[in-house]
Amino acid sequence: METIGNLWLYIAFFGIVIVMLLVDFLGFKQKQGQDVSIKQAAYWSVAWVSVAVLFGGGLWLYLQQTAGMTLANQKTMEYFAGYLLEKSLAIDNVFVWLMIFAAFAIPAALQRKILLYGVLGAIALRTLFIFIGAWFVQEFSWVLYIFGAFLVYTGFKFLKGQEEETNIEDIKALKWLRKHMRITPQLEGDKFFIRQNGLLWATPLFLVLILVEASDVIFAVDSIPAIFAVTSDPFIVLTANLMAILGLRAMFFLLAGAASKLHYLPYGLGIILLFIGAKMLLLDVFHMPIWISLSFIVIVLAITAYLSLRHNKKQLQS
Repeated sequence: METIGNLWLYIAFFGIVIVMLLVDFLGFKQKQGQDVSIKQAAYWSVAWVSVAVLFGGGLWLYLQQTAGMTLANQKTMEYFAGYLLEKSLAIDNVFVWLMIFAAFAIPAALQRKILLYGVLGAIALRTLFIFIGAWFVQEFSWVLYIFGAFLVYTGFKFLKGQEEETNIEDIKALKWLRKHMRITPQLEGDKFFIRQNGLLWATPLFLVLILVEASDVIFAVDSIPAIFAVTSDPFIVLTANLMAILGLRAMFFLLAGAASKLHYLPYGLGIILLFIGAKMLLLDVFHMPIWISLSFIVIVLAITAYLSLRHNKKQLQS
């Protein structure tokens, strides 16, 4: 499979990821007993988006000097289209986390700890999934049609308003864990496990961590096939995906109070997934320029945001 990635590019990228994680974990925190403010989360969200944009600019400069202007423009647009797609799809993941935390009454301070581990797990799992997906695409090109059909199906589900089960107690994985593990009836501070009478018990906090990680696996099933419709270059897929994930903690606290205000977001995501799925299914018929994909995603998200704001304004006036 053709890729711009080489050993030094991967080393440089993962070096940037490690530095960003350290900055995120050490810098984005609140004082003991205090919630993360929307203002603080907004500043950090802007910071992570800025880093992603700077990375795209650096990638363009590198490719422009080593591979020429044409390839630099092409790969940079693929990166930004993939980043924007992954960032928008990640919003649904944030809403699921809100549901999980609310169901288990997890305080804000512990939410931050769970999300620390959640981001690390998401980085590891998505890196693995991306390389597996890239191998499948290289060895079995017909798998792209399966990806496309799945995205079209998922897009229709968004448009029809079919949501995932919202009753947390009905989740099969949670039922299995409760049946096969000793679990304390309440939280034990910030501990995942405790020992009582010589026996090891898991706490509800551990269940929350499992559900958070499982939710990312589920959403990766949508997002990773979607980005392969934008580009088949595993380096671009990986960098766009991980850059979108790195700012998830800040985005979570930013959107925590705005979950109900993005009324038309599911419909916008449904339209985007339908478009990406159709593009993947028509690969052998029509090769769509990447700038069209990027423009379409931007326009749909802008219209979705505008309609949501207008909807909220009408509700306040009524």
